Amino acid sequence: MSLASAPLAEETTRHQPVGLIHQQPAGPGRPHPFGRGTRSPKDPHAAGDVGDIRLARVAAAYRGFLESLGLDLTDPDLAGTDYRVARAYQELLGGLQPSAEPKLTTFPNTQGYAGIVSVTGLPFYSICAHHFLPFFGTAHIGYVLGDRLLGLSKMARVVDLYARRPQLQERLTEQVATLLDERLAPAGVIVSVEARHLCIEMRGVSRTGVTTTTMAVRGTFKDTNLQQQFLGQLRSAHAAPRSGEG
Repeated sequence: MSLASAPLAEETTRHQPVGLIHQQPAGPGRPHPFGRGTRSPKDPHAAGDVGDIRLARVAAAYRGFLESLGLDLTDPDLAGTDYRVARAYQELLGGLQPSAEPKLTTFPNTQGYAGIVSVTGLPFYSICAHHFLPFFGTAHIGYVLGDRLLGLSKMARVVDLYARRPQLQERLTEQVATLLDERLAPAGVIVSVEARHLCIEMRGVSRTGVTTTTMAVRGTFKDTNLQQQFLGQLRSAHAAPRSGEG
């Protein structure tokens, strides 16, 4: 579903960059919550590699959560739910893995192209760090070339890297912009993210279709005229008919 076509009951737009909250990497004393194992021991103390044991601990913790709700775990519909949830979060939080950061393939800018390169409509799914409910939407990235061009598919991988972890939309936006700015060394970078948050839609004010927009800029994109040029490209992309339409 395109966010551009969704009915908006309310829109919150935040354009000012926010301070990064640095994620401490997994390592000695701070392991990744799941590790890299894929097998599932029958209990948290079963023999297996580190990833197996951590997965089992997450499953055991979720089983305790279900029990605390007073649910009957002998219900066939709940059989294995603890492990299914643990495996799901192993995937949803995969961006925390030390090996998750993609290799950014770049190419020399031999033609001296100095315009804006835009990749829009990159879908993502993430988990709100405040309520552990999903938020999802699209990211739009633009950059003004320096000496190197970035393989376009890598932009989607960068968005996934930061989306697949407990996250805030503001921080996600800033992290994507920072990584591209540091690794690509372009003249400028702009990142705009539009998202719907289930912590707004499913609970609390319960407003369906609310879209939150965040934006981060680096380098030449601090120029408002260049920002407007990018946003104009974004509006054109939203207005373009989809494949198979009219």
